[in-house]
Amino acid sequence: MTKSAPHAPGQHEATGLRARAESLGDSLPSLLVQAEHLASTVIWGEHGRRRAGTGDEFWQYRPASVGDSATLVDWRRSARSDQHFVREREWQAAQTVSLWVDPARSMQFSGDASRAPKSDRAQLLALALSVLLLRGGERVGLTGQAGRPQAGRAQLLRLAHGMATGGADADYGAPEVSNLTSHSRAVFISDFLGDPEEVETALTMASDRGVRGALVQVLDPAEEEFPFDGRTIFESMGGSLRFETLRAGDLRRRYLDRLAERKTRIESLARASGWHYLSHHTGQSAQSALLWLFTAMERGR
Repeated sequence: MTKSAPHAPGQHEATGLRARAESLGDSLPSLLVQAEHLASTVIWGEHGRRRAGTGDEFWQYRPASVGDSATLVDWRRSARSDQHFVREREWQAAQTVSLWVDPARSMQFSGDASRAPKSDRAQLLALALSVLLLRGGERVGLTGQAGRPQAGRAQLLRLAHGMATGGADADYGAPEVSNLTSHSRAVFISDFLGDPEEVETALTMASDRGVRGALVQVLDPAEEEFPFDGRTIFESMGGSLRFETLRAGDLRRRYLDRLAERKTRIESLARASGWHYLSHHTGQSAQSALLWLFTAMERGR
């Protein structure tokens, strides 16, 4: 009997990535409701309260972007350049959280038809965390997308839409850090099954900017347990990788060892950068992962 991981549609199928993005867009209300419900299970305390005092000192100038009020522009500094600059204060950077939710095709995998793909859990966690952060007056945004992190409830819908329409063709994703705010916080949610050197590069760049945060590695239970035996075809979600074996069970120990090595490496990279790391699979409670994330953000302030 042949077993294989679900694979992404070929180019000849009209339903492809765009159709999935449109489907996700249609499900935004449901996803937001789930995120709100999940967030309600976490008690909001001191995390995210607006602060002044020592954190109200000037930190840096940054180019003004869409959404910035004219009152934020430093006109004296802007007069010396061809663009407008905003005078950013330390507390503003500390209250900024950027999210990267892996949009690659590997995140669409589910080892069971009754279980949602990894992407659904990743988006749910990101949105539920956003609910909590935005309630606390923090500014939240998505890395790699136009527009700076913003506060307010309207931002939640923009985040959900950005996640739903940000699908990628690549089999595996790499964290996007090009627009991280210096001395802010960030959360990367992925299966981290791609090249670990890309994760290391991203964390190094983030650390150089004084960014601290958390990595959440989301896996499917089948990826954790390797329940395959006999003749099995393994195929990446994009179809770029394919391997067939007649004795899948013989690969179990080697696979589990390699997975353990991968987890250890990702965790070590996080620790070396001053970040937190969580291994989570979609058969576990989303509430426990959200609580961990919320606490990690508190420790990262």
